Amino acid sequence: MHGSDSGSLTARSTEQASLPFALIRGGTSKAVFLRGSDLPPAGELRDATILGLFGSPDPRQIDGLGGADLLTSKLAIIDEPTRPDADLDYTFAQVSISEPVVDYDINCGNISAAVGAFAVDEALVDITTPLTSVRIHNTNTGRILVAEVPIVDGAAAVEGDYEVHGGPGTGAPIGLDFSQTAGGITGALLPTGNELDVLDTGLGPVEATIVDLANLTVFFSAGAVGMTGTEGPQQFTAEHLAAVVAVKDAAAKLLGMATDGLTPVPAIVSAPADYTSFASGERVSASDVDLVARVVGGRPLVLHKAYPGTVAATTGVAACIAGSVVNRAADQARAGEVRIGHTSGVMPVRASVGRDGATWRVDEAVYHRTARRLAEGNAFIRNTVTSKGAPGS
Repeated sequence: MHGSDSGSLTARSTEQASLPFALIRGGTSKAVFLRGSDLPPAGELRDATILGLFGSPDPRQIDGLGGADLLTSKLAIIDEPTRPDADLDYTFAQVSISEPVVDYDINCGNISAAVGAFAVDEALVDITTPLTSVRIHNTNTGRILVAEVPIVDGAAAVEGDYEVHGGPGTGAPIGLDFSQTAGGITGALLPTGNELDVLDTGLGPVEATIVDLANLTVFFSAGAVGMTGTEGPQQFTAEHLAAVVAVKDAAAKLLGMATDGLTPVPAIVSAPADYTSFASGERVSASDVDLVARVVGGRPLVLHKAYPGTVAATTGVAACIAGSVVNRAADQARAGEVRIGHTSGVMPVRASVGRDGATWRVDEAVYHRTARRLAEGNAFIRNTVTSKGAPGS
């Protein structure tokens, strides 16, 4: 895909069109990368093209590039920057597996690391050694995030000793700073102005903290939805899901938002505890974490098998805000490293906050991921998909 300047879908035959792409793993996720200039304009035709590319809707995504999992049905669209303080525009899309829907109301922090590596390898930024800073304008939130990409021989480094729990092996750490993303959706770090809100879920009142950083997130305690907080995917029941959806919907209504989107992301927190990692089968000790957290996301909603990087940054910041649900789970106001015990292990985040009068300010929200380019080439899309609309429509 390096150096591609194609402006549209290219006719492969009367039945199929080709589209240049790259496939890149970022942290515990992987995504198809496309240039926006190679896609139709935003709208129904673009979404139909994306659904055809991924083979959605289909539980196996067998006729496309999707991986039949929340973590592998992701898309990064890269465009020229529309802001003078950015090196590129990045639009994230979560492609539904089960429905003919492409969601743009959310960002992926794992794929954000891959965007940094992509920018280096596609020569979208000036390369400096040993680290290249990439200023990424995430169009989903309208905010700038910064990736610090390690360089080897003029390219994004791959090999290293940094381990991401929930992903195999080790790699070169890419630093991601989300401190400038506060208020991207609602205009404020704490959209309601409160460290703690009481939500009317229809199943009873639930104390929650809503934070708008990286991704708009609603935090609440595991006990409020009948969970211990240490559940893995196999222990997450239909009853748990119904209770989580009720909290998510109540938070959306409080913010004046529709309830059919992916945000606010529901994040379930609890005090440190021992549990078994879903990915490795190894024991995670309560002494190794500052709090335990689980995220429910995707379409349909499922328990996340690892932890979204964006929500990790938001969790770290929320842990520093005295009186928040997250702060209470961590048992103290924290600054510096916050160790999040997630479904597949532990994720450290560096976070700190301050105050400008009565308003909370984010001073730091940094974590690290690894990334590796897996493939590049041309994908083929049925012309019937792009001419008639989304599959299943």
